[in-house]
Amino acid sequence: MAHAGETGNLQKRHLWKAGLAGALLVWALVLRGFVVQPQLIVSDSMAPTLAVGDRLVVDKLSYRLHLPRVGDIVVFEPPPALARSGSLQESIAIKRVIALPGQEVQVRDGQVLVDGTPLREPYVAAPPAYAWGPASIPEGMLFVLGDNRNVSSDSHIWGLLPTQHVKGRAWLRFWPLARAGLIP
Repeated sequence: MAHAGETGNLQKRHLWKAGLAGALLVWALVLRGFVVQPQLIVSDSMAPTLAVGDRLVVDKLSYRLHLPRVGDIVVFEPPPALARSGSLQESIAIKRVIALPGQEVQVRDGQVLVDGTPLREPYVAAPPAYAWGPASIPEGMLFVLGDNRNVSSDSHIWGLLPTQHVKGRAWLRFWPLARAGLIP
């Protein structure tokens, strides 16, 4: 038979464990809601950088401190033009930022030019086989392309991405383990 003191200690331990579990759950929800989120890659539009089945960590905090930068891989909710096109079945998309507000972008002769200078893009699957622009990127917008340029539904098809649609920056692949690490 347990003594009253032992029963009280046991109840305190259970309460402490329940409180700790609750605090960890709240912390995890805050982290997922405001700081990081996992993301599964479901298309080959970012190949070879990202492959179908890759699992990423998306940083949701840094764009509260600064705007996206050229070269960042952004996760975003599809703008209305992309949603209407029917080419995206997911509620979240992922592409690389190519041009920012105030920059001029053009795609011609297999090259992407920003402000008249060809981008050095070692990450693309193949040079683009299409032409686009030239166009100046207005405030509040981004020009984004998939690394698999010729199969990606991106700004060259559906237009510019409003910055308010950006949810975060993909920065770390955690699965598969053989490809784990920072995303270039």
